[in-house]
Amino acid sequence: MTLHPKVSDNPELIAPEGEGLTNYTSGYILYTCGYKYQLQRTTIIRLRHIRPPAQIETEWCALTPGGRLVLWAGYAWDGASGPSIDSPSSMRASAAHDALYQLCRLCLLNYLPTDELRTLIDVEFHALCIEDGMWSPRAWLWRRMVTRFAGFAIRPSAERKVLRAP
Repeated sequence: MTLHPKVSDNPELIAPEGEGLTNYTSGYILYTCGYKYQLQRTTIIRLRHIRPPAQIETEWCALTPGGRLVLWAGYAWDGASGPSIDSPSSMRASAAHDALYQLCRLCLLNYLPTDELRTLIDVEFHALCIEDGMWSPRAWLWRRMVTRFAGFAIRPSAERKVLRAP
């Protein structure tokens, strides 16, 4: 998947003004707000417990039946939520957690009931924190906080609204 096609490879971008351009805006922008971080390179995160029956692919990530979560360069997320401090040992886990919750909110990751998926996603979060060197008591506390307070974030109503300017 190419996130940003070359202009020369995309006839829509070089079409005369007003023709084509079905997937682009002109004269205004569409955006979302609230993100703190953005991936500079595509990354693959191997998951232990999330195994959808078919591949899921969006413009910002892919999830394979074998448990590989691919976050494309440019993926944006907000880091750990709540009264916490982002650190190198939490960045990959928070990116994966946010992407998996987003897939649930969009009803793309729905092969199990939401509560079961949420538990598995939170377990993945904890495992990635430990794998990336987080102190075990801190990882345990973070998992407890995510389990206790992040339930709203998996609901479709929590999806960020698309804003327009001007």
